[in-house]
Amino acid sequence: MDSSDALMARFLALHPRTIDLSLGRIERLLARLGHPERKLPPVIHVAGTNGKGSTIAFMRAILEAGGLAAHVYTSPHLVRFHERIRIGAIGGGHFVPEDQLADALARCEAANEGEPITVFEITTAAALLLFSESPADVLLLEVGLGGRVDATNVIDRPAAAVVTPIGRDHAEYLGDTVEAVATEKAGIFKSGCPAIIAAQDYAEADAVLCRHAEAVGATPIRVGNQDFSVHAERGRLVYQDETDLFDLPRPRLNGRHQFSNAGTAIAALRAAGFGDIGTAAIEAGLNAVEWPGRLQRLNRGRLSELVPPGAELWLDGGHNVDGGRILAAAMADLGERSDVPLVLIVGLLGTKDAEGFLRNFVGLARLLVAVPIPGQMAARPAEEVARIAADVGLITQTAPGIEAALEALSATVFEQPPRILICGSLYLVGSVLTANGTPPV
Repeated sequence: MDSSDALMARFLALHPRTIDLSLGRIERLLARLGHPERKLPPVIHVAGTNGKGSTIAFMRAILEAGGLAAHVYTSPHLVRFHERIRIGAIGGGHFVPEDQLADALARCEAANEGEPITVFEITTAAALLLFSESPADVLLLEVGLGGRVDATNVIDRPAAAVVTPIGRDHAEYLGDTVEAVATEKAGIFKSGCPAIIAAQDYAEADAVLCRHAEAVGATPIRVGNQDFSVHAERGRLVYQDETDLFDLPRPRLNGRHQFSNAGTAIAALRAAGFGDIGTAAIEAGLNAVEWPGRLQRLNRGRLSELVPPGAELWLDGGHNVDGGRILAAAMADLGERSDVPLVLIVGLLGTKDAEGFLRNFVGLARLLVAVPIPGQMAARPAEEVARIAADVGLITQTAPGIEAALEALSATVFEQPPRILICGSLYLVGSVLTANGTPPV
């Protein structure tokens, strides 16, 4: 049998565009496969610009702590494609094994019969096929891009649909206004199904989501609207809805935004029919949750040994304007607890708003080191990133790669060991985890 890598290399030739949002091609393929999308456990469908993966990570951790099996589909991956497909099991799931993945992809290739289809569409079909053939209590399904015509939007009646915070990203596909993006994301709402709307950074996004939920006959469940609320109190997470109040531990994931993501996850699980999961499971999930590459501190590994003595090394894949704002706020919070110099190591794709992302760190970062993103033709040259950073008011320099950047920082004199943050791209995060020897497991 061909490897999954060989199969996906062939899939690239099936459609001239990497992204072409449509449902017709995947619906045709799923029909030929016997409609695996109709043979799934209850589905919680998650869209949004920021926080989708973290919200799903919280749900998975809570479900597994409650003794349930959760399939998980997320994208993109950091190191290996297999990270996108987690097969649920009691006691904890696992990334899809290579033989299972290759078999599912081969069956999809045969059923597709060489017709046009994007790589994301055919791999999503393979994931749904795998999930349909393995028992689990729930499928946590992340939208790839947008929602309305994303390949994952083939579920007729999800147990719940969730929209996390919306911002401006992928304007070439979703529109260049918050309202346009929100309209695309709201396309996952279905009649008769709960529509969980997380705290939004833009009032216009919240308004669009609520109007669309009501228009299609979904039941909107909004944070702060007497449906549920979540806030930090004395370092703990307080969650309340119409029936319960939980005083919970601080989420294991770093950043104040993770309180909101955790609350959204709890609300979604309860709306989707998992309200009998007790406080103990929720607490255990918040304590055990993992989501690599999102405000992750690297305390071990080859790269962590290159930093200056006493320095901190952090990693985050945030890459859009609002993600940068959230990340800068998290770094500022760390600065309040430990006022040390912040140094950024940044790689950015050419499709991202580099100026908007970098402007968040003006007045916060002492130095920015621009680096290329390995293996990404669409990445901005390090010199271009440095120029944009300098234009917004940051002190900059360049390095040919992460290792060279860390070595240069080790030779730089700071009044205190710095806090080093590698950020700007999930592709950069994946290369860092690989070089560090600590890929997701």
